[in-house]
Amino acid sequence: MTLSIYNTLTRRQEEFKTVEPGKVKMYYCGVTVYDYCHLGHARACIVWDVVRRYLQFIGYDVRYIQNFTDIDDKILNRAREEKSTMEAVSERYIQAYFEDMGRLGIKEADEYPRATHTMNGIQRLIHDLETKGFAYPADGDVYYAVRKFDQYGKLSGRKLEDLQAGASERVNVEDPEYQKKKDPFDFALWKAAKPSEPAWESPWGKGRPGWHIECSAMVRDRLGDTIDIHAGGADLIFPHHENEIAQSEAVTGKPLANYWLHNGMVKVDGEKMSKSLGNFTTIRDLLDRGVEPMALRLFVLMAQYRKPIDFTDEAILAATNGWHTIKEGLLFGYQHGKQLGWENLELNKANIDKYEVEKFTNAVDDDFNFPGGLAVIFELAKELRKEGNIIVHQGKTATPANELLKQWQTLLTLAEVLGLTAEPEAETTKNDGLSDAEIEELIQNRQEARKAKNFAESDRIRDELKAQGIELIDSKEGTRWQRKN
Repeated sequence: MTLSIYNTLTRRQEEFKTVEPGKVKMYYCGVTVYDYCHLGHARACIVWDVVRRYLQFIGYDVRYIQNFTDIDDKILNRAREEKSTMEAVSERYIQAYFEDMGRLGIKEADEYPRATHTMNGIQRLIHDLETKGFAYPADGDVYYAVRKFDQYGKLSGRKLEDLQAGASERVNVEDPEYQKKKDPFDFALWKAAKPSEPAWESPWGKGRPGWHIECSAMVRDRLGDTIDIHAGGADLIFPHHENEIAQSEAVTGKPLANYWLHNGMVKVDGEKMSKSLGNFTTIRDLLDRGVEPMALRLFVLMAQYRKPIDFTDEAILAATNGWHTIKEGLLFGYQHGKQLGWENLELNKANIDKYEVEKFTNAVDDDFNFPGGLAVIFELAKELRKEGNIIVHQGKTATPANELLKQWQTLLTLAEVLGLTAEPEAETTKNDGLSDAEIEELIQNRQEARKAKNFAESDRIRDELKAQGIELIDSKEGTRWQRKN
C-alpha cells in the first residue's frame, strides 16, 4: 500500500507525493510561549512527532520545522502581571517546553525559528504584499486586503458573505483598529507601537508583526515557497492557516503547502478544556501526579489523529494498562535473553519480521492510522508477555529462541516508530524492588489460590501487592494491574 493522507485543503484523502523525490518539507505551527504546555499541546506534539518518525521509517529524508511565537498579547500580559519582560517570559516557557516534551519522548525539530528572530523576513513579505496591492498602510498599521485574494476561504470552506452575516452584531465600530480598516475582514500584518511595548523599526514606523504573517515568513525563510506538509491543530484552520495561505500565495503565486494536516482537539471528561471550567491540565502537572509519559503517548495514539479525544480517568487507566503490556514485551529480551542463549541484544535488521512490518505499514499508510499500527504492536507484545510468563513459571519455553528474538526485535523497531520505549534499568525495579515478572508471578499465585477456594491466601497476596503500590483490577478478561504512586 502507498501512503495516502487526508488533506484539509481538498477535503479528501490523497496519495502522498512530495515536491522533491524522497524528501519531505514539514512545518508545524508550534506554541505561543506564555504558559506551561497543556494536554492539547501534548496531543499535537505527539501526533506530529510520530508522523515525522513514520515518514523517516518508510524512507523519507524529513526536514521538520516548528516555530515559537514569542511576541504576542498573551506574552505581554503575562510580563505585565509578573513585572517582567517579554523576553524573560518567552525564554522561561521555551525552556519549560523542552523539559515537558523531553519527558514525553518528543524528538527535537530540525530548527525552532522564533518570530522575533524573523523580522527581516516578516517585513520583506509585508513589503511584497504591499507592492502587489494586497496590503495597505493605515496610521502605522498595515492591513491585508482580504477581498483582493479571490481564493480566500478555500482551506476552511468559509465564505465572506456568510461570515459577514454573522459578524454584523459583533463589530465594535468605535474600535480604533476597526476604523483604520478598509474592510471589516482585513487583518493586521503590522501593528503600530504602543507605549511600553516592544517594537521594531520598519518602513511603516516602529511596531510589531501580526500573528499570521509570522508563520508565513518563517515557512518561506526556512523551507521555501512551497512545502509538502503544513500541520497544526484543527483550531488553527481559521483564521490562522487561512490567512497564511492568503499572505503567502498572494506573493509567490504558488501553493504554500500541498497537504494541510490538522489534529483533533482534546476534551476533559466531555468538556472543552479551559481554565474557567477548572479542567485545564498541564503536561507537567499530569506527569508529576504519576501518569506515565509512555501511557500518555499511547492514549494519544490510540485515537485517530483527526478526531477529538476525551481525557478521562478511565481512558488514562486503559492506556496505562495497555502501556504495561507493551512495556513487558519491550523488556522481554533484557529479562529473558540470557536464559534463551541470546548473545547480542543489539538491534539487527536481519532479525526483523518483514510480514509484521508490512502489516504495520499497510495500516499506518491509511492516513496515519496509528491505532491500526498499534494493533500489530499489541499482538507482538502480548505474545512475548505470554512467553515471558511461561519462562518465569516453567523455566523454559517450547518456542525456538531465534523466533522469539525476531518477534522481540520487530516489536522494538515498530514501537520506536511510535516513540514507545522502555529502559531496562528504569523498569526492572520500581518502588519496593518488585519487577514486573515478580508481580505477574504473585498474581498467578493469587489466581491459583482462588481456584483452590483459599480466599485467605488470595486476599493476603492482594493486600501485599496493595501495600507496595500495586493495584489489581479483576474483570471477565482476567486480572490487570498498575503501579500507584
